[in-house]
Amino acid sequence: MYSSYLTLIVPAAIALAVTYISALFLRSYLFEAGVTSVDHNKRRKPVLASSGGVAVAFGFSVGVLAYIFGASFGMYTPKASLVDLFAVVLSVLLISFVGFIDDINVSKVLVKTTDMMDHRKGLKQWQKPLLTFIGAVPLMAVNAGIHTLNIPFLGVVNFGIFYPLVLLPLAIVFAANAFNLLGGFDGISSGSGLIASLGLLVYSIIFGTYVGAVVSAIVCAAAFAFLLFDRYPATMLSGDSFTYCMGAAMAAAMIIGSMEAFGIVVFMPWIIEFLLHLRRRFKVKDLGNLRSDGTFEPPYGKKIYSWTHLIMNLRRCKEWEVSLYMWTIELGFVLLAFALKALGLL
Repeated sequence: MYSSYLTLIVPAAIALAVTYISALFLRSYLFEAGVTSVDHNKRRKPVLASSGGVAVAFGFSVGVLAYIFGASFGMYTPKASLVDLFAVVLSVLLISFVGFIDDINVSKVLVKTTDMMDHRKGLKQWQKPLLTFIGAVPLMAVNAGIHTLNIPFLGVVNFGIFYPLVLLPLAIVFAANAFNLLGGFDGISSGSGLIASLGLLVYSIIFGTYVGAVVSAIVCAAAFAFLLFDRYPATMLSGDSFTYCMGAAMAAAMIIGSMEAFGIVVFMPWIIEFLLHLRRRFKVKDLGNLRSDGTFEPPYGKKIYSWTHLIMNLRRCKEWEVSLYMWTIELGFVLLAFALKALGLL
């Protein structure tokens, strides 16, 4: 038992350290390279280094490879499939690269993107799911996951070859792109991702999906390290490289950890965010209009196209409060998932 926990703690600690050190380096490097974004939530509109997800993807990959290294050199007997872990690393790196391409597509002059002016143009809407599909190929190639799912009210269903060829890529593409929709406030995506990955980690430890625990622990550690830069007031912005990375990594943890049903409930805030954005054909900004007292006015009045719009309609919130409310909402869904599991519904 001690050895099992150690094989979780050591790779996670390495991922945390590598992510933090990488972010320190990249913060100045990306700023000098012009990979920046305007922080629209501050009165002075500061320009900060963006694409912090590069550090997270790097830290996550090193953490997983540290586990593989220990297993390969006989430091312990691996309980997780090394082939699956290699596939997870490759998938996360490929999808993070798509996010990075999105981040570096900047213009020297301000351009209008999603109801606001910014230097970052990003990828076209149709390009994102197409490119993120490539990131699902490694997991498809190794036939990752278990083909049987426990679906509420239907019981156990065996999807056979339909699972790796259809359901798996759809899950990866959807998770990466849906996670990318909720952001814009300091710490809102990194904090919510940290809570979600922590929920997956606790579930994995309690219910014995060890490979899911390995991936979840490393994701959780990397997200925590980056939250130190992304929390209010942010010194570095996450960018799409972070949101794509986190969405893909959590989906991979759910798949190879055989916790799809639990994961869907944990991921429900982003599913709801997707449906809300869909109402306006994804031409939505999550940000509000800054008032003189530092609170935010909902950008579309009483119309709700995002969780952030709902929060801003409920009460006058400052930036850090919007993020805090979103963290609380995600924590609520994590607790709901555990409650449904305890009732035997998952």
